[in-house]
Amino acid sequence: MSKKRDNTAIAKASENSAKGDVFAMQRATLKQLRKMVRLTQADLSETMGVGQDTVSRLEKRHDMLLSSISHYVESLGGKLELTAIFPGRSAIFIDCLEDESTSSCKKTRPPD
Repeated sequence: MSKKRDNTAIAKASENSAKGDVFAMQRATLKQLRKMVRLTQADLSETMGVGQDTVSRLEKRHDMLLSSISHYVESLGGKLELTAIFPGRSAIFIDCLEDESTSSCKKTRPPD
C-alpha cells in the first residue's frame, strides 16, 4: 500500500490554510478523512504499521497526542498543520510538529 494518495480535499484545505483563510477550511473527523481517500481501517493500519484495532481506537478518541494525529494524517498522504487563532490577529502556524532534528522550535521561553 503506497503512502501517496490522491487527496484533493486535504490539498484544498491545505491550500486554504496557506492563504490564511482559516474560516473557509473544512472540518472532518479522522474517520471522514480516511473515507475521503477511500481507505479501509485495514488498509490504513498496514500503512501506519499498526493493527486495525489501533486505527479504530484512534478514530473514536476525543483526546490524543498531536504526534498520533500527525502520523495518521501523513499515512493518508496529507500533512497536519496546527494553527493558533487570536482575536484581531492573523492566524499563526505552529511549527513544532516536525521531528526534533528538523524542527525550528527552540527549547527556550518565547519572547513576551
